[in-house]
Amino acid sequence: MDFDDIFKFLDRTTSRIGQQYLYYKLRTITDIPGLNRFADLTKIFTSNRELRIKSQLELSSLSSAKAYYLEEIFRSKNIKKSNKIWLYRSLSTAAILSIILSFFNPAWFILLIPIFFVNLVFHYKNKSSIEYYLNGVGQLATSYKVANNLSSSEEIRSFYKDLSFLKKVKSILSNTRFLEWERKVDNEYALLFWFISEIIKITFNLEPILFYNFQNSLENKKEDIKSLFLFIGEIDSAISCASILNSEKNLCNPTFVDKKEVFSEGLYHPLIKDCTRNNLNLVNKSLLLTGSNMSGKTTFIRTFSVNAILGQTLNICFASKFEIPFFKIYSTIRISDDLINNTSYYLEEVVRIKELIEVSKKDDFCLFVIDELFKGTNTAERLAAGKSILSYLNRKNHVVMVSTHDLELTDLLKKQNFELYHFSETIENEKLLFDYKIKPGKPKSGNAIKILDLYDYPKEIIDNARIGIE
Repeated sequence: MDFDDIFKFLDRTTSRIGQQYLYYKLRTITDIPGLNRFADLTKIFTSNRELRIKSQLELSSLSSAKAYYLEEIFRSKNIKKSNKIWLYRSLSTAAILSIILSFFNPAWFILLIPIFFVNLVFHYKNKSSIEYYLNGVGQLATSYKVANNLSSSEEIRSFYKDLSFLKKVKSILSNTRFLEWERKVDNEYALLFWFISEIIKITFNLEPILFYNFQNSLENKKEDIKSLFLFIGEIDSAISCASILNSEKNLCNPTFVDKKEVFSEGLYHPLIKDCTRNNLNLVNKSLLLTGSNMSGKTTFIRTFSVNAILGQTLNICFASKFEIPFFKIYSTIRISDDLINNTSYYLEEVVRIKELIEVSKKDDFCLFVIDELFKGTNTAERLAAGKSILSYLNRKNHVVMVSTHDLELTDLLKKQNFELYHFSETIENEKLLFDYKIKPGKPKSGNAIKILDLYDYPKEIIDNARIGIE
């Protein structure tokens, strides 16, 4: 479906968190209430340009690639904590007592020397554990600040009923400052202060103890950090969609129907410059699409599929009108053989089609998108298997969209509730001209031999080929 390229085209996010969330959202179809909720959030930024720009300025604080690391904090596996915390605290207490007792008897101060060197080992051994968190923690305070400023907007605050995660995340920040301190040493005065603080931290074993408390806070507040991430990501993604709606033409919001009907008007592919717009109307039927090479068959079913996905994930369609059921979408486009697992193209396709067959047993609305079914096998078996499988899939609430070169399938499937459409071309001045317009019925001729002729294949080959199809 070329979704990586589509993502790059649609990505108008400002923050890296928003970029991650948008990437996830493009690949996650939830349900209509969830989609409507996101659409309502998008409308806030579509109608309020000032809020959109102000929010983008806030989000720009998270535009650095370092912001990617925030996700690691709540996505990491269970944190491995030290089992020596009792020892750290005991050594810290011993250091304090030795200093207090030295005021009464200076000999107690000698005890501080071995304690210091033992704590020195634990202190720098703990540094490697802290390093794991530095990248993510460095963005946590920035993310909190951005989220807090975004929530100051009355419109945004009214949309999110529960912002309690902000206070909970704020309580973690005091435990993260000691992690960030060393990265801020950038001059001789700071270096001196760092040296003094290091001596104090080593003497009283402060860093391992504080780090243990930080780990506890992190463990208890993982869900709140995740909520912070999702809050920022969803807002940035909604702003991105608002920017698309305000900058692109010929867009619409999809309409979802509770019946096996498909209606699209002015449908086009967002990545194709000056893309020809097409209409399609199916009522209780599926689509069998034929046509010449390079005429646009595969591009059309991919265009429809892409818009169905965008409609069900972002509530945006590149069309004048787009009405479909709320589909679960399955595709067999771009199957290839698997050299690693030693499976052929045909076997890979058999496995994929089997998945579609299993899914078709359910009552959900499903869209099955198939390009050139079983082209890796012989014609007779391909036609027989194709007719049987496509008829099987075209049941219940399912819609099948299949492109094929096999004109024989049009006769086999016409009575199986398949609507026949095709793409065609004209030849002018020894050139093939495609209009990329979908047309009802099946094509009258192909262009494979004509293409060989246009590319100066020997006349003998062309003549023999034409005799072969007469």
